Amino acid sequence: MEQYRQGDILIERADMPPGLKRHEGVVVAEGEATGHKHQFSDESAVAVYDAPDGDLFADVSRDVSLVHEEHEAIVITPGVYRIRRQREYDPGVIRHVQD
Repeated sequence: MEQYRQGDILIERADMPPGLKRHEGVVVAEGEATGHKHQFSDESAVAVYDAPDGDLFADVSRDVSLVHEEHEAIVITPGVYRIRRQREYDPGVIRHVQD
C-alpha cells in the first residue's frame, strides 16, 4: 500500500467513496499550537473532498507537493488518497497528535 507521512498527517492510497462534498481549498490540516498548515502546493493538481468521518480524500491528477512550514515537502504521485490526522491515546481520551 502506498503511504506518505508528514508530521501528524498520514496519506494512504484508497478508493474514492461516492457522494463526497468538495473541500474548500487545498489546506488539509492546521497545527493547533503554531497555526502552520499542511497544504498542497498547486490547487490545479488536486481536488480535495470531505468524508463524513472527518478524514479527507484527495484526487491527485499529477505530481504535487504537500508543504508545511516545519517539515520537508513531499511529492504525492497521481492517484486517490485518504488523508488522516494521526491520533494518540491517553487512557480515557483519544486526541489528534499536535504538530
